[in-house]
Amino acid sequence: MINTDGLAAWLRLTLIPGIGGETQRKLLAAFGLPEAIFSAGRLEARGIIGHRADLLFDFDPTEAVEHSLEWANQPSQHIISLADEAYPKALLEIADPPSLLYVRGNLALLQKRGLAMVGSRNATPQGVQTAENFAKTLAARGLTIISGLALGIDAAAHRGALAAKGETIAVIGTGPDRIYPARNKELALAIVEHGAIVSEFPLGTPAIASNFPRRNRIISGLSRGVLVVEAAPESGSLITARLAAEQGREVFAIPGSIHSPVARGCHKLIKQGAKLVETATDILEELGSFNEAPEPELPSDNAEEGPILAALGHDPCSLDDLVERTAMSADQLLPELLTLELCGLIGTLPGNRYQRLN
Repeated sequence: MINTDGLAAWLRLTLIPGIGGETQRKLLAAFGLPEAIFSAGRLEARGIIGHRADLLFDFDPTEAVEHSLEWANQPSQHIISLADEAYPKALLEIADPPSLLYVRGNLALLQKRGLAMVGSRNATPQGVQTAENFAKTLAARGLTIISGLALGIDAAAHRGALAAKGETIAVIGTGPDRIYPARNKELALAIVEHGAIVSEFPLGTPAIASNFPRRNRIISGLSRGVLVVEAAPESGSLITARLAAEQGREVFAIPGSIHSPVARGCHKLIKQGAKLVETATDILEELGSFNEAPEPELPSDNAEEGPILAALGHDPCSLDDLVERTAMSADQLLPELLTLELCGLIGTLPGNRYQRLN
């Protein structure tokens, strides 16, 4: 059972329509805890936020408060406020931390700052594979992978972290009891089991377009850095990258083809000072120390004497030549080649060619 002392007042404050985060923070700065706001009364509150204070006393969210308390009494479901010890310290550093967080899964995970991975919802197959492989490698090295549970790059990042038996956090733009998009329901359940789903939005909040950019500040705020894998020039991922820079987090971007629309956002970031990333080592070196974890084991085919490296030789080699030399299909080779690249064993060259680096 949760301790409801004070939480009901926090819920009352945040569940009143028209009293947003900025107004909540003004009231909290003036009165302290929410109980003091309501104890002070209408006239005192008007002195801080004007006639909007009437909403505090004219609107009764009792039913929603009780429903939320019941939700938080269920296993692995939590509601934490700015005043709670469990509130993530990293979010206290940002300009507009949410007053409440609804969490499903491992609450302690919110204290571990990791790497945010974001990108296009309409990612290319290569972009999805890149995101999965980066997330898998970085999660195996102890980094918590943070993303937004959207289709495309977000979902790939979560899947990669789970495949490495690592930790992942999904920050969503709906209420914690709703999963959007619906096709990610199974992925969301796996994240609850092995990580955490986080939302600032009350129970029952549907998928509203304006809520998704708002949650981006939490994705970047929880992280030590943000990696953009694929993004069009107007992608919401660039909002996350901008917020990360404003919050003092590192910004990383993976370059792509100059002909690809989903590479142009990454190229824009690189021109603006984001670190160009070719391998997972680029990120690990920049972030420095983090949670200790063993080095990931390479698949047997990726060892020095493996058939793909042997087939590559020491001269540039095209994908078509590798298909012929290894008797593997292109679909089989591409994931293996990407893993070799992430491990720093090969590099890519123009014209869809590959070369050993050792």
